[in-house]
Amino acid sequence: MKLPFLSSEQLVVGVDIGSHAVKVCQLKRTDKAYSVINIGSALLPEGAVDDGTLNEPDIVGEAIAELFRNMKIKTKKVGFSISGYSVIVKKVNLAVMDDSALEEHIMAEAEQYIPFDIEDVYLDFQDLKTNTDDNERTDVMLVAAKKDIVDDYLDMLENIGLQATIVDVDGFALENTYEYNTPKSENVALVDIGASKMNINIISAGMSVVARDIVVGSRQLTEHIQNQYDLEFDEAEALKLGHQAAGEKQQEIEEIFSSVCTQWVLEIKKAIDLYHSNYPESPLNRLILSGGGSKVAGLTDFLANETGLNVELFNPFANMTSNDKKIDRDYLQSVGPEMAIASGIAIRPSAI
Repeated sequence: MKLPFLSSEQLVVGVDIGSHAVKVCQLKRTDKAYSVINIGSALLPEGAVDDGTLNEPDIVGEAIAELFRNMKIKTKKVGFSISGYSVIVKKVNLAVMDDSALEEHIMAEAEQYIPFDIEDVYLDFQDLKTNTDDNERTDVMLVAAKKDIVDDYLDMLENIGLQATIVDVDGFALENTYEYNTPKSENVALVDIGASKMNINIISAGMSVVARDIVVGSRQLTEHIQNQYDLEFDEAEALKLGHQAAGEKQQEIEEIFSSVCTQWVLEIKKAIDLYHSNYPESPLNRLILSGGGSKVAGLTDFLANETGLNVELFNPFANMTSNDKKIDRDYLQSVGPEMAIASGIAIRPSAI
């Protein structure tokens, strides 16, 4: 597995495979910006993907293949990202050494950092070059992903005629598209809320300093509403997103939201507290919210009140161009938050 820090003109098609849906994003590099060529999504049956594990590869593969056909995408080189229990992201502090010595050290000592058998994982690392004249040590970001999980995705994509040249990590893909849109050295918390997981990536001075996946997501809200009122999934989803008026259910739904969203806030606060304990002189400026769960009615205000931070919905396409005759700008803005990870993968150059 290669983390995509290479440089090339050819971009992969970004494929974000979640537990609720598959999102596909195709970009083109222009002289001054990226241009959105294609975006689309397809719902997946419940259980087809669970906590990053591909349970129904044939069903997921057919959903992706149909998206590519409907979107008329000819490119075969794709990137996808992984998250969940099968991925470990860890930052370690080591003595400065050259690339070959660092690789040798990481491979020899990896088991003290990674709680998996080293033979069972793909391992990659990046020297963050944090050493200074006064400190001859540097931070190194390690990523380990379980081979059986990654191989299942690779096999599934190969079976539908696609070649995965990039395997990314959700948090890094989110960071990539954020930094393209916001080339500033701000201290921000990037929070992506999917159907069954929440990814938190805190960036300080252009570097990821806290990264974690939490097994909570917006499906919790839908299921609570379903159970409370004995509704179909689509009806509960409409109430959750505010597309259907709650009426006399308003107070009970607010209580459900408060209960579930408080759990989300607690996890976010833990990450923020960890950051502040390590970087007390660099307070966070903003919280950037993305993912399908970010569209839950009232969530941005709730998070702002609970964290004391300015909370913004993320639009990864804000600084990208598009053909208005093919893709409506209002639509791009509407689907932007849930396409954040797919767009972050699609920015990546192909490594092969």
